[in-house]
Amino acid sequence: MEISKAELNSAAKASSQAQTTVEINGSDILVKALQAENVKFVWGYPGGAVLHIYDALYKQDTIEHVLVRHEQAAVHAADGYARATGDVGVALVTSGPGVTNAVTGIATAFMDSIPMVIITGQVPTHAIGLDAFQECDTVGITRPIVKHNFLVKDVRELPEVMKKAFHIARSGRPGPVVVDIPKDVSFKKTAYSGYPASVEMRSYNPVRKGHAGQIKKALQLLLQAKRPFIYTGGGVLMSEASAELRTLVDTLGYPCTNTLMGLGAYPASDRKFLGMLGMHGTVEANNAMQNCDVLLAVGARFDDRVIGNPKHFAQNERKIIHIDIDPSSISKRVKVDIPIVGDVKEVLTEMLGMLQAQASRPDPKALAAWWETIESWRSRDCLKYDRNNTEVIKPQRVIETLWELTKDADAYVTSDVGQHQMWAAQYYRFDQPRRWINSGGLGTMGVGIPYAMGIKLAKPDSEVYCVTGEGSVQMCIQELSTCLQYNTPIKILSLNNRYLGMVRQWQEIEYSGRYSHSYMDALPDFVKLAEAYGHVGMRIDRPADVEPALREARRLKDRTVFMDFQTDQTENVFPMVQAGKGITEMLLGSEDL
Repeated sequence: MEISKAELNSAAKASSQAQTTVEINGSDILVKALQAENVKFVWGYPGGAVLHIYDALYKQDTIEHVLVRHEQAAVHAADGYARATGDVGVALVTSGPGVTNAVTGIATAFMDSIPMVIITGQVPTHAIGLDAFQECDTVGITRPIVKHNFLVKDVRELPEVMKKAFHIARSGRPGPVVVDIPKDVSFKKTAYSGYPASVEMRSYNPVRKGHAGQIKKALQLLLQAKRPFIYTGGGVLMSEASAELRTLVDTLGYPCTNTLMGLGAYPASDRKFLGMLGMHGTVEANNAMQNCDVLLAVGARFDDRVIGNPKHFAQNERKIIHIDIDPSSISKRVKVDIPIVGDVKEVLTEMLGMLQAQASRPDPKALAAWWETIESWRSRDCLKYDRNNTEVIKPQRVIETLWELTKDADAYVTSDVGQHQMWAAQYYRFDQPRRWINSGGLGTMGVGIPYAMGIKLAKPDSEVYCVTGEGSVQMCIQELSTCLQYNTPIKILSLNNRYLGMVRQWQEIEYSGRYSHSYMDALPDFVKLAEAYGHVGMRIDRPADVEPALREARRLKDRTVFMDFQTDQTENVFPMVQAGKGITEMLLGSEDL
């Protein structure tokens, strides 16, 4: 039978598209998978179980491997990269202590829903369960703190597993995925015909599109509201929905608040933004949250630091609309009237389409009265502090000065955890999403420098500032060495009050001033320490020197600068909601103690 020309052409085309099958080892397959996923950076630390993988990395030139000084920092740096870019962060650690050192970083990413793939080495498959050298049960240890994890027992499974890992990490509610690769799987050879183009998982199909009927119902309720409030969290940033949120808020003219994780989703410079809410939120944001009649919650989870005591929160009658991609987050802590499961961007886009298609608008009279009430709360100026102090540096002043100097620059701010974190969140006015990088859910000390390193690699032309404290900074200070090696010139602002500040604050308020193990009486000379690592160190003692020091640090574009600000030891973060209290039961200053 004669074959037609068309058939010949079709066969030739199919043949050219088919990839040639070659025999390669597991490590090379892993590298090809990372290349196919457009991974640019991997942060890691070598060890016996991953040496074959490191050998494969040595033989390629498209992925840059960054050698950190501790596995915890590898995961944090990859996490910071993911938070700033929206891409999947990738870390690589060895078995046993490499894995256990990485656990804190994995849990941090999990609590904040950050897309990550963590590749861990494992002892050879035949040795698993026999207490081999540097063995631990990686799957068991990480199960509660990952979105999913894999133990690859057959090298032939590796391409598909990697495809699934990246798909799970970045889709739905993002999160970290661990891929545990035994040493023999990394060196065994198998036939390789290419990386899968797509993935199908019957058991995992996250909903993206929200229910149109529920969205319509929610919009009607919103338009009828007399005292509406829009409460948004990190989910807005994760789904790249800041533009849609801004359009919705501006169209309706409703007040808006962001959680700690959501800062920058709506511009802080806009009057409709009431500041951050929650434990250290503003009076106006917390009061509006408590006293609204319709609450639109977008990509936020009503966590304990946000709403305080749930019983107190439930005292006031209000209708709640909750948009979230994760159905398990809806009605978890607070009963919701209109649940909408779906991707925030898609749901808001649909809601905006419905809003534009109808003529009805909010009641202007009721809205004006509501704004009047809000402005009366705002007039209390709950974030005021002693701006004229010339004797001692107020930590708030450092942050405000940083904001004044960088508000027109492309700047990223990372923080560790504690008082300095809250001051940075309160006084740096974020107008853009993904510019504020901190550990919200887990509250991990030590993340600041690794986050900044990861961001600086991703955004080499941007200014990256790490706001930290003398307690937090010492948890990953060895990464100053990594900053030098990989030329990531970050600026570190240490608000040094010689105390574990937030612990001291609680001990002052809740424990009658019994400062149990909260003071730091053996601090290093941070200037000398920074210089020992090859960087610039500055000690700033006087308020008058704050701005000149920051200007000088900015001038030194290609150097990492450590600024050791000697701040007021007695300063507390206010407003403050004590544990067990409602969000309107705030302490506004030392006079309330």
